[in-house]
Amino acid sequence: MGGGYIGVELSQAMRRFGSKVTVIDRNERLMSREDKDVCEALGNLLADEGIEIVLNARIKRVSGKSGESASIVFEQNGTEKSLTCSHLLVATGRTPNSEGLGLELVGVEVTDRGYIKVNERLQTTAPGIWAIGEVAGSPQFTHISVDDFRVVHANLTGGNRVTTGREVPYCLFTDPELAHIGLSETEAKARGIPYRLFKVPMDANLRARTLSETRGFMKALVATDSDRILGFTGFGVDAGEIMAAVQVAIIAGLPYTKLRDAILTHPTLVEGLIPLFSSVAESHGLAEVTTTSAA
Repeated sequence: MGGGYIGVELSQAMRRFGSKVTVIDRNERLMSREDKDVCEALGNLLADEGIEIVLNARIKRVSGKSGESASIVFEQNGTEKSLTCSHLLVATGRTPNSEGLGLELVGVEVTDRGYIKVNERLQTTAPGIWAIGEVAGSPQFTHISVDDFRVVHANLTGGNRVTTGREVPYCLFTDPELAHIGLSETEAKARGIPYRLFKVPMDANLRARTLSETRGFMKALVATDSDRILGFTGFGVDAGEIMAAVQVAIIAGLPYTKLRDAILTHPTLVEGLIPLFSSVAESHGLAEVTTTSAA
């Protein structure tokens, strides 16, 4: 149950272990917050491996015991359906484990969803008490929790480090991987940010060819009024490693042309950034234009 990060990763893993796998999700597509092309690519990947995907499904009830026999009843497009399985993985989100800790006794406030309230230095509402990681509402990745520790440690030892403005990378460890940093197309459009889109198939990456793994694509968003890189998404072999190079460029404020014109070792996967940023960009001007005609 659930077609997000955990559901997608483990569905592929269990399928490769030999299990028959069905993914049930309430949205119209897997990983619904991703760009449409990413969702389609992931859906095709799982389908090609024999994983059944059930979308637009609303769970009505679950019975039985996972590990023995479980039954799921759900509604899909107005029709009630059922599925029986031996094991059930519920991956429909996480709830902060903040209840029963006596937080209210020491003045530590929580949000309406149970996350501990913190400021940009990860201080709670109670003097001398700090919170890090997912319970503090930080992005739910191990590397962010590690950075939260660095924020708190710096502030406890005389520094002044904050969580605001952090670049948050993530990688979905399917095979091949999905990696992302910065703005996606969906986010850029929602915020009205115009961009130039560079996109190439992984087949344009010579190292991917030598590995005989050319599934997927890479794409990057670049500002229209400068050469600043706004975001990168890679769906392909070792996409997380490729993303790291773009992330460093973003952190350093380098224009995309520095990666385009760099001499990168051949044949490496990172070398694929040269054909990516050498491709013809498609501009996406998102500002609304109103026209009037003279009477």
